[in-house]
Amino acid sequence: MASEPVARAVAEEIGRWGSMKQTGVSLRYMMEFGSRPTERNLLLSAQFLQRELPIRIARRALELECLPFGLSNKPAVLKVRDWYLDSFRDIRYFPEVRNRSDEHAFTQMIKMIKVRHNNVVPTMALGVQQLKKDLRNTRKVHRGFDEIDEFLDRFYMSRIGIRMLIGQHVALHDPNPEPGVIGLINTRLSPVQLAQIACEDARSICLREYGSAPDINIYGDPKFTFPYVASHLHLMLLELVKNSLRAVQERYMNSDRDVPPVRIIVADGEEDVTIKVSDEGGGIARSGLPRIFTYLYSTAKNPPELDGPNEGATMAGYGFGLPISRLYARYFGGDLQIISMEGYECTQSHFGIPLGWIVNTSVAQQIEISCLLRFQLPQCKILFSNWRNVCLTCYGSEPVTQISPTHRQVGSGSRRLTGVSSSVISWKLWLDLACSCRH
Repeated sequence: MASEPVARAVAEEIGRWGSMKQTGVSLRYMMEFGSRPTERNLLLSAQFLQRELPIRIARRALELECLPFGLSNKPAVLKVRDWYLDSFRDIRYFPEVRNRSDEHAFTQMIKMIKVRHNNVVPTMALGVQQLKKDLRNTRKVHRGFDEIDEFLDRFYMSRIGIRMLIGQHVALHDPNPEPGVIGLINTRLSPVQLAQIACEDARSICLREYGSAPDINIYGDPKFTFPYVASHLHLMLLELVKNSLRAVQERYMNSDRDVPPVRIIVADGEEDVTIKVSDEGGGIARSGLPRIFTYLYSTAKNPPELDGPNEGATMAGYGFGLPISRLYARYFGGDLQIISMEGYECTQSHFGIPLGWIVNTSVAQQIEISCLLRFQLPQCKILFSNWRNVCLTCYGSEPVTQISPTHRQVGSGSRRLTGVSSSVISWKLWLDLACSCRH
């Protein structure tokens, strides 16, 4: 137990470092710097981290002290705070890195810090779950919940950055990196091949949970590659595919109908890569949409207890999968959005990675929007009203919508409309085809 003067000194240090400005590091810079992992560059990297990491860690430690609704006092949150305090002390009290020997010792130390923080996400989730239990009997809507979500967004985004900086530095010491890999960055990452790996992992979890799993069809060019962090993309795809598998499995579990497959489409554009995950699991109710990116909400009927026995990855339950996946997308300038039309399909769209989109959409009863468009006249106004809102988000202005002849016709009589049919087509391309957008 630290003495009171030592604790006060550490608190003062954290306050001082937490007020400093942190330095952003781009993916391009990490690729260029890491392409030459010389002894001098590794030394410069260690010296940068010795200055930068205390700033980022101190900021999070300060925020953990002043969370609303008593969240700061939950045992799980106190444990996370202690991890951050220990890591701050380890780095601040480490001797100045001046030579190769110092750099090697520093690298081993920050590697241990990364391991120490491995369970931050589930432990913070436990703290939030403890808060939810305390507030379960309170029906009043608290505005402060928004404050908790904003804090957790900042907290987890910072955690992604800290782990990226540490992981990149440690990985640059690998004497035999794979071809095209610079630290954690794969300069020739195939999203199709990575999607196949993520799908295998998600189906294994689904099989263990339900005893069966829907098929998954992947469309795209496996030879197409782009530079990205494979672990980040795998995490995002795994969460999105798990959502789709669970939705389909639970909807068709007691049905005699054929179980439709989950569809993943990888479309490589000149500026963006689109990865679209869609399913026919029924979508998300309109009332639930505002909450899907909050940390106090989950669609799982029986969420597992985080402080119970750990049986490995689960299909759903904690409510952290989507919001954290969106943060991973945003870390390098991307985004994740869900567009839901309840009753038929859910397409999870994670889009906005510069040269990297993932698109999720959910469609309403008797309306399917993904690669095949089929719609009927009564729903037409609702359909394009929803997509106008999407266009406002993506283009910054409201489109003038027209229905014009395209590849095939669906329906009969005077109420027949036309739709687009294509096996591999990105949502953005469809929107360009279906709407005349004037800026």
